[in-house]
Amino acid sequence: MKIEIKNEIAALAARTEEELAPRFREIDETALYNQQKTLQAFIDHRIGANHFNPTTGYGYDDAGRDALDAVYAQVFGSEDALVRHNIVNGTHCLAIALFAVLRPGDTLLAVTGKPYDTLEEVIGISGEGGGSLKEFGVNYAEVPLVGGRPDYEGIGRALKPGVKAVIIQRSKGYDWRDSIGVEEIGRIIRLVREISPETVCIVDNCYGEFTERLEPTQVGADLAVGSLIKNPGGGLAQTGGYIAGREKYVRLAAFRQTCPGLGKEVGATLGQNRFMYQGLFMAPHAVAQSLKSAALCAGIMEKLGFEVNPRPLDPRRDIIQAVKFGSEEKLVKFIQAIQCASPVDSFALPLPWDMPGYRHQVIMAAGTFVSGASVELSADAPIKPPYVGFVQGGLTYESAKIAIMYAAGEVM
Repeated sequence: MKIEIKNEIAALAARTEEELAPRFREIDETALYNQQKTLQAFIDHRIGANHFNPTTGYGYDDAGRDALDAVYAQVFGSEDALVRHNIVNGTHCLAIALFAVLRPGDTLLAVTGKPYDTLEEVIGISGEGGGSLKEFGVNYAEVPLVGGRPDYEGIGRALKPGVKAVIIQRSKGYDWRDSIGVEEIGRIIRLVREISPETVCIVDNCYGEFTERLEPTQVGADLAVGSLIKNPGGGLAQTGGYIAGREKYVRLAAFRQTCPGLGKEVGATLGQNRFMYQGLFMAPHAVAQSLKSAALCAGIMEKLGFEVNPRPLDPRRDIIQAVKFGSEEKLVKFIQAIQCASPVDSFALPLPWDMPGYRHQVIMAAGTFVSGASVELSADAPIKPPYVGFVQGGLTYESAKIAIMYAAGEVM
């Protein structure tokens, strides 16, 4: 199949790029700041080729593993970090953090509305069996968003004795709302500290890393967690996740990830270190490419009459672009077109299916070099009204631009 861009769409894209020039400059400035911060961490910790050497078995004295933890801690402005290739995704990472901190009788409070779908069974909101927090006697409460924003009065009322941890979800997930920026995360944390100083603040940082100059751990978060096949892996990490934050909570997370008494001292890296180091180094640039791609998508789709969130010139707090298609037919067609214009599996035809961990059928375009890598160009959506598609990633702006223009032409 030949990828052909319609002339009308190419003209729309050119006009959109002109309008986006000021936003693109801001994105580049943020990328430069984050690149310098990351480079400095590599230099300060004297990263050398020896840190890429693989270990096997128990993985005792893995210098690369330990130095990578230290580099992440510096980049995220935190006391410590746990970065492991055998954390399978963001949900796994969050589960490790939650089970590390919470004990029977404690309450977990979600302060940015219902968490992402795949966390429901971890918490025990849905599903039966499997060892959820609920089965271990952990209570759950949530404060819904009001008009898509945190309800500060509601959070204040909900911070009752027994609330051991709050969880803040930075990205919009599959909701039609603004993502939450670091400044607002800091405001939520300050409120929690004022009312309940001992409550642990955990941030689901997925999709948000390097989109701003600060990370949640730099505005008071006790733990921030994310997936390496999203932003911080830079498109090179083949798998993995990170947990950054206060040393005592990272230590508990390490005990949960391996076992009490061993924690961070074990875990063979099996040759994955180089991918994780190089991916982190590339991440500020990869995220900038993704942000530009998302802004272009917003501009083109809005000009075609679709509602988008965020709008083209809005500040961006994560790499996700939501587009409201209004019909299942247009939604499916757009996502299938993204797959067709992907470098891997372009011949595959995505169809809605019962994806594990989701309440509705999901359609997903992921023609990526790393399976499921959201920092590479991908698009997905739950099949439910008003049929919102979520586009994210784009390791190179040029390739993402081609795919977005092609997909837009299919639904114009």
